[in-house]
Amino acid sequence: MNLMEHMGIEPGRLQFSWISSAESTKFVEVVKTVTASVKALGPNTTYKKQAVKVA
Repeated sequence: MNLMEHMGIEPGRLQFSWISSAESTKFVEVVKTVTASVKALGPNTTYKKQAVKVA
Protein backbone atom coordinates (compact mmCIF):
# COMPACT_ATOMS: atom_id res chain seq x y z
CA MET A 1 0.00 0.00 0.00
CA ASN A 2 1.39 3.41 -0.90
CA LEU A 3 0.86 6.70 0.91
CA MET A 4 -2.02 7.86 -1.32
CA GLU A 5 -3.94 4.61 -0.82
CA HIS A 6 -3.28 4.86 2.91
CA MET A 7 -4.88 8.33 2.84
CA GLY A 8 -7.91 6.96 0.98
CA ILE A 9 -7.06 8.26 -2.48
CA GLU A 10 -7.32 5.69 -5.26
CA PRO A 11 -4.20 5.47 -7.46
CA GLY A 12 -6.04 6.58 -10.62
CA ARG A 13 -7.16 9.86 -9.04
CA LEU A 14 -3.67 11.35 -8.86
CA GLN A 15 -1.56 11.69 -11.97
CA PHE A 16 1.54 13.70 -12.77
CA SER A 17 2.73 14.94 -16.15
CA TRP A 18 5.68 17.07 -17.11
CA ILE A 19 4.39 19.61 -19.63
CA SER A 20 6.22 22.66 -20.91
CA SER A 21 4.35 25.95 -21.21
CA ALA A 22 4.96 25.66 -24.96
CA GLU A 23 3.11 22.33 -25.17
CA SER A 24 -0.49 23.49 -25.13
CA THR A 25 -1.66 20.59 -27.31
CA LYS A 26 -0.10 18.07 -24.93
CA PHE A 27 -1.71 19.85 -21.97
CA VAL A 28 -5.17 19.56 -23.54
CA GLU A 29 -4.67 15.85 -24.24
CA VAL A 30 -3.43 15.14 -20.72
CA VAL A 31 -6.37 17.01 -19.17
CA LYS A 32 -8.83 15.07 -21.33
CA THR A 33 -7.20 11.75 -20.44
CA VAL A 34 -7.07 12.45 -16.70
CA THR A 35 -10.65 13.75 -16.67
CA ALA A 36 -11.92 10.65 -18.47
CA SER A 37 -10.06 8.27 -16.14
CA VAL A 38 -11.30 10.01 -12.98
CA LYS A 39 -14.89 10.12 -14.27
CA ALA A 40 -14.64 6.38 -14.99
CA LEU A 41 -13.71 5.77 -11.34
CA GLY A 42 -16.88 7.50 -10.18
CA PRO A 43 -17.27 9.40 -6.90
CA ASN A 44 -14.71 8.84 -4.17
CA THR A 45 -16.81 7.40 -1.37
CA THR A 46 -13.99 7.53 1.17
CA TYR A 47 -14.68 11.16 2.04
CA LYS A 48 -18.43 11.19 1.49
CA LYS A 49 -20.24 13.10 4.24
CA GLN A 50 -22.70 11.12 6.28
CA ALA A 51 -26.15 12.54 6.92
CA VAL A 52 -26.55 13.69 10.48
CA LYS A 53 -29.69 12.49 12.19
CA VAL A 54 -31.44 15.09 14.29
CA ALA A 55 -33.59 13.92 17.20
